[in-house]
Amino acid sequence: MAYKAYILLGRITKVHGFEGTVTIKLEKSFFENIPELESVFLEIEGKPVPFFISMSEYPGADILRLRFDGYESIEKASEFVGSRIYLTTGEEAIIINDDLRDLCGFKVHLPDKSLVGTIIEVIENPGQWLLNIKTDTGKEILIPLHEHFIVKVDNKKKIITMDLPDGLIEIN
Repeated sequence: MAYKAYILLGRITKVHGFEGTVTIKLEKSFFENIPELESVFLEIEGKPVPFFISMSEYPGADILRLRFDGYESIEKASEFVGSRIYLTTGEEAIIINDDLRDLCGFKVHLPDKSLVGTIIEVIENPGQWLLNIKTDTGKEILIPLHEHFIVKVDNKKKIITMDLPDGLIEIN
């Protein structure tokens, strides 16, 4: 497991019930898109501390409920209220955060390393985020921002590699 500070799942807001279940207010990017969790990191005194999950429940909207192994009481779980909770991952990942303007300026490449263009705008369309990409020829194309299209993200080089369906670029 590796601690990736940029993959913030949310913040623990309160204890729920009598068995040590905590309620987490999720970051906007995780609404209705909860990954399967075996473990997480809690930020305790500014340091990441790993915890294994014994129970997970998603009642909907921006709330997730978790119970940690060995913390099955209100007293033990209440220590974590206010703590930030992070995903654990062994590889680089992109999480769409509240400020998608951060993606502007990223280059979009196909898996064969050919350049599609540069992201100039991120559009919040009802039900679907869109990337407005300007090609080298000056043409603007719209590509849906969908996790299944993203192959790799290099945050340092500002490159997103996307595997796009055949014909998607041509229909723009």
